[in-house]
Amino acid sequence: MTSSSQSDFSSRGRVALWAQRNSWRLPRAVRRAAKELMIRGELARADDGLIDDWAKPLVPYDSEAEPSAPDEPPSIPTGALLSSAERHVPSDCVHCLIVTPVLDAGGIDEFVAFLARRLPALAFRVTVMCANTTSPSYVGQLSETLQKEGTTVLVTSPIDGCRWLRANRPDVISAHDPPMWILEAAADARIPVVETLHGIPTPISTDWKHESRRSKFITSFVAVSDFVRRQYLAGNPSFPGHAITTIPNAFNDTHRPLGDRSRARAWLGLKEEFLFLTLGRHTVQKNSYGLVDAFAEVARINPNVHLLIAGRLDDVMYTRQVCVLRDKLPSRARIHLRHSFANPSTLLAAADSFVLNSFFEGWSLACMEALSAGLPVVISEVGGAREQVGTDGSRGFVVANPLGSPEKANWETAGLMRFRPQPNKSELVCAMNAIVAHRHEWSAIRCRLSDSFNEQFNANSCAKRHAEVLLHATLPVCSTKN
Repeated sequence: MTSSSQSDFSSRGRVALWAQRNSWRLPRAVRRAAKELMIRGELARADDGLIDDWAKPLVPYDSEAEPSAPDEPPSIPTGALLSSAERHVPSDCVHCLIVTPVLDAGGIDEFVAFLARRLPALAFRVTVMCANTTSPSYVGQLSETLQKEGTTVLVTSPIDGCRWLRANRPDVISAHDPPMWILEAAADARIPVVETLHGIPTPISTDWKHESRRSKFITSFVAVSDFVRRQYLAGNPSFPGHAITTIPNAFNDTHRPLGDRSRARAWLGLKEEFLFLTLGRHTVQKNSYGLVDAFAEVARINPNVHLLIAGRLDDVMYTRQVCVLRDKLPSRARIHLRHSFANPSTLLAAADSFVLNSFFEGWSLACMEALSAGLPVVISEVGGAREQVGTDGSRGFVVANPLGSPEKANWETAGLMRFRPQPNKSELVCAMNAIVAHRHEWSAIRCRLSDSFNEQFNANSCAKRHAEVLLHATLPVCSTKN
């Protein structure tokens, strides 16, 4: 930072951080003034050096020789997933436009990539549209990867996007948190829309006052868990329940080969250390503040335990609060905040357990990847948690939601609780301690856990079910044409 920005941080910045941390008990007028202070100040934008990149290990090397980073898995052309017969897809096959506002490194982004890679094997022609040009950071890692693999990716404005829809008129749209202009343009062009509900609330927020009207633009929904399906119908009871299908998310096992554990740990500088891993965006939803607070208790009892939180930096102000908390702790050198990593399989291979203390999730793909890699999981009670982890302790533990009840979880309630004592802290600490205490038993069954999980949550089955819903959505259009 420059000297002026450092001065800003020491005065206005510290006031803004204090105001954010105590916003739940401040008068509305004071909260508004503090928010304006954060928006105008450099603090909300100064993210340089806030969290670390991957230029250094978690634990310093004890020699001058630095192990090389594990290789990234090569891009797999979409055609490589098809049989020789399927590669000659008829020109009149179903054209599916997959729409998302973000195509970088998040959970929704990964699932969009999953469909883009899998649907061509099921006789679909796929185009991906990133319908958000407000931030260049929303288009990155996965957009580039899909294009290298041969998938057509469009990054478009509302005006150009509407023109493209009129000119190309796909048979069906698979929507993932779509902007309203996409829904309106699809209705004008009489294109059916199947929206996947990745969670309630959506990444932005669900406006229940207007959802009944908005949902009239939707042909059918896919809910990623029964919990999400129930939440949606409770908020929008006018929508027909038979038009919402529950399909748990899967992920691209073809693009996530298991990493080499010895090499991954050597690269991160790990020897006998126990590593808890969180893969998730740095934002309030993922509740890294509450996780760091709980981990401090785990670290006090277990001096060889580390925590790594890796993900896209979405909320600079919130992440500053996490850093302030971390830096006050005796275990601060064992709490690592990093940017997202292009090959999460490397981090999963190095880790001993996965932990996620989110306020809300629909169906965590990061948790799916961890379980697929054979890691024991500690996860808060969010959508899909019990279906993924189970209740018998064979895959880890589901602890209480940090709000006390997952039914109460939304952006507003999470914002009120984000810096307050959370009711699941003691249960979370106990679960993490139990995983550490039995680390050797978990390590011994890692391959067995991976095999059983991958058999239960099959990627091909997930893709086929989505294909069926998309095809069904086109039937009324086809009958109208005929």
